Amino acid sequence: MNLILLGPPGAGKGTQAKRLEDRHGLVQLSTGDMLRAVVASGAPLGQQAKEIMAAGKLMPDELMIEMIADRISQSDCAAGFILDGFPRTVPQAEALDRMLADKGLRLDHVIEMKVDDAALVDRITGRYTCAKCGRGYHDTFQKPSVDGVCDACGSTEFTRRADDNAETVSTRLAAYHKQTAPILPYYRERGVLETVDGMADIDEVTDQIEALLKDKVS
Repeated sequence: MNLILLGPPGAGKGTQAKRLEDRHGLVQLSTGDMLRAVVASGAPLGQQAKEIMAAGKLMPDELMIEMIADRISQSDCAAGFILDGFPRTVPQAEALDRMLADKGLRLDHVIEMKVDDAALVDRITGRYTCAKCGRGYHDTFQKPSVDGVCDACGSTEFTRRADDNAETVSTRLAAYHKQTAPILPYYRERGVLETVDGMADIDEVTDQIEALLKDKVS
């Protein structure tokens, strides 16, 4: 089962992707993580990527597609994958479809996590993580059981992302709506786009996603 989770920054894609990994043996493929891994590998593709990034340029779509193609060919993706951070544009979506077709694969689901922009700003600006294990929390929606102590590892050190502020979040949301949202009609026309309420409780969002997947889960 291969799928894409779509939604603006802070919609909860990472949380739901982790749950899909645990439940169905899928692999979350973050383009950022893949780029770092391919650069660290020292392979020719990684060297190309390193030079492009060092020059401050955006990664060409064809290189991103090649990188994803190599990654999904690995054995841990046999049960399927979840794409995170790609595609962001219609040309990328078209290129991804062509690559998957060449491999005899397809996207089974493209799930949009629909959210309210104003509420999302509140959600993102209140989040923080454990500095030791990376467990995520929120000032309002997901506090540690004991104030100031991580539920997972007991650490008392927490961090906040510097870009998790209202101004930066609003800019990122605007970029999403301008660049990425147009791929929704692309997938809708192909009959694979489905929508869940991303503003619902985390467990409820999981239940919504599971209901969509039910007919294709073996």
